Amino acid sequence: MKKILITGAAGFIGFHLSKKLAKQNFEIIGIDNINDYYPMSLKFDRLKELGIESDFIRYNDKVNSNKYNNFNFIRLDITDEHNLIELFRKENFNFVVNLAAQAGVRYSIDNPRAYISSNISGFLNILEGCRHYPVEHLVYASSSSVYGQNTEQPFSTNHRVDSPVSLYATTKRSNELMANTYNHLYKIKCTGLRFFTVYGPWGRPDMAPMLFAKAILNGDPIKVFNNGKLERDFTYIDDIINGILKVLIGNPKNRKKLYNIGCGSPTKLMDFIETMEKHLGKPAIKKMLPMQPGDVYSTFADTTDLQNDFNYAASVKIDKGIENFVNWYKKYK
Repeated sequence: MKKILITGAAGFIGFHLSKKLAKQNFEIIGIDNINDYYPMSLKFDRLKELGIESDFIRYNDKVNSNKYNNFNFIRLDITDEHNLIELFRKENFNFVVNLAAQAGVRYSIDNPRAYISSNISGFLNILEGCRHYPVEHLVYASSSSVYGQNTEQPFSTNHRVDSPVSLYATTKRSNELMANTYNHLYKIKCTGLRFFTVYGPWGRPDMAPMLFAKAILNGDPIKVFNNGKLERDFTYIDDIINGILKVLIGNPKNRKKLYNIGCGSPTKLMDFIETMEKHLGKPAIKKMLPMQPGDVYSTFADTTDLQNDFNYAASVKIDKGIENFVNWYKKYK
């Protein structure tokens, strides 16, 4: 079996990718530092879904899943250079998917060093691992935030991305440049995916779907930034995972490439809230607020390259995606 390293395996996207691959003919090692950026209980619950019981988790120890014999988990921080490189040496991975990162735009305003440590130093360690213990393909997470306040839409990977408006976006653009350099110097085959507002079951509690659902059901006001005049290319998690798989195990035409991975159809924030209200069966109390530092007004993905190279197409519409999320949320809570 091909062996895959998934970093950030207890995170939203990493969990779903691990679960999908664990059902296929791959050997998977997932790592995550399980930090407290948001409640660790959600991360442990995701791991439990993968067959990893929290009682058996120890730092830098491998735990085998009790649901998927081909999935193992190690609590490990990608900033831990020594143990990460040792993992590369011992395991000889065929593929690496780097999803570990300090996420969140607004959090980067008050906690900038967390982003430099995880997203820059940590990613450097991943690249060094791939350099010294070569892999067939490195796929890494970038973000639509690299487009900053670009007004030309849909966003294309041919557009300039030299004016980020948050430190998070800056670190993600730095990852793209670092990967490009390592490809040039060491011929590492690498593909960057610019994710566009991923949502769905098991999502992050600091993002709109979870924040809105919790507040609406509790009868609390939701924060509506820029007075609701925002648009996002909301992309359902299943579409994201299918896209990652196509890229990971496909045969890239180029040794280095960047792709947008999104729905390709932006949704107005107020329409998103209205759809949440419909599926929750309860109206939202809206607290209108001004634009927040680091935010952008609109995102809209041009996914033409991904469609042409890997036959990617998002299929889950916003109404169905929110319905799925709400059904999961009510059951989980």
